[in-house]
Amino acid sequence: MPTHTRVSRLNQVPGIGVDRMGNAADAAHDPGILRLENLDTDIPPPSIAIETTRKGIGADDNNSYLPFLGQDELRQAAIQRVARVSGISYDWRSECIITAGGMSGILNCLLALIEPGDEVIMTDPVYAGIINRVRLSGGTTKFVPLIPSKDGWRLDLAALEASVSSKTKMIVMSPGMPTGHILSRGEWEVVAKVVVKRDLWLLYDAAMERILYDGRTVIHPASLPGMKERTITVGAASKELRMIGWRVGWVVGPKEIMSDIALVSISNVVCQMGISMAGVAAGLNAQDDGLSAALAIWQERRDVLLQELGEFTVIPPHGGWSLLLDVTDLGMTSQEASERLFTQAKVAATPMVGWGNNAAQYVRFVFSNEPKERLLGVGKKVGAALL
Repeated sequence: MPTHTRVSRLNQVPGIGVDRMGNAADAAHDPGILRLENLDTDIPPPSIAIETTRKGIGADDNNSYLPFLGQDELRQAAIQRVARVSGISYDWRSECIITAGGMSGILNCLLALIEPGDEVIMTDPVYAGIINRVRLSGGTTKFVPLIPSKDGWRLDLAALEASVSSKTKMIVMSPGMPTGHILSRGEWEVVAKVVVKRDLWLLYDAAMERILYDGRTVIHPASLPGMKERTITVGAASKELRMIGWRVGWVVGPKEIMSDIALVSISNVVCQMGISMAGVAAGLNAQDDGLSAALAIWQERRDVLLQELGEFTVIPPHGGWSLLLDVTDLGMTSQEASERLFTQAKVAATPMVGWGNNAAQYVRFVFSNEPKERLLGVGKKVGAALL
């Protein structure tokens, strides 16, 4: 076997922790374990999406590499989806491509736009998968804190403005993940001001943009003045449509840069899953995609978990599928807390190591995949393990 030295691009790329917790929970074969570690959900996709997928499995057109940029119907549906939220019209032929999931789309965008050494600003905490993709693309990560409080998270706007340098190329915003932070209009306006003033790209991870609680509404950054030509929207079927296994996403952005993103996409995974695309298009085009009903269930589960964990430092999420528990005052690391939760409370939860400079003090609890009835009483289990 050749001598192996780890390639330099992986030196600053940690794991995400979710895989280790998920593997441990799977290996235990114990149905009593609460699965709060992974962004799954037990709420099914739209029925029309499932029916359309079943019908499409036998279609010869779906068993093909072509078209490389995605089937026309899905590209049109993705454009319409972004337009409904943003109020901005796009041309599906020149301003949209389909990707093999949202994170694949994000990597494609980074590889197309980031030179080695370019700085990419993101929140702290943020999904470790985004951090890893920035570093794989050769970018340098810069973190702007999310400030926790008993009422939720807010973006440190002064830190955001101070973080931009001559090397900054892009800001990445991923609302809802993993903190449940949802940018207010005021926060988005400051982000837009910085992007326009400093001539930056905004990479907008829209996978959870409509997963909002307490009556909040979507604010799409492309709708702000001067932002359409600077915003690249990356969407996915995984969260709002609950179509995790379909592995389909989309990138919508200015036509000037879409050909480069398309070139990376073709050079990366070549094409998307043919048998998945028609089903996703059907889900996007459905009159009722089931999200409203799902939101009511997820919000109820969030509220139960917040109540159960009331004696701990937990920051309420305003959207998304997860919340964070701060272990700072418990005299242990998040890894130790996660291990105790698993072995003593039968709770699988992920330590946030590698999810930002300040993230390691948190353990993430996902509330989208366990029924309310199974969440009742979890506070006593967590207390017995951690207090």
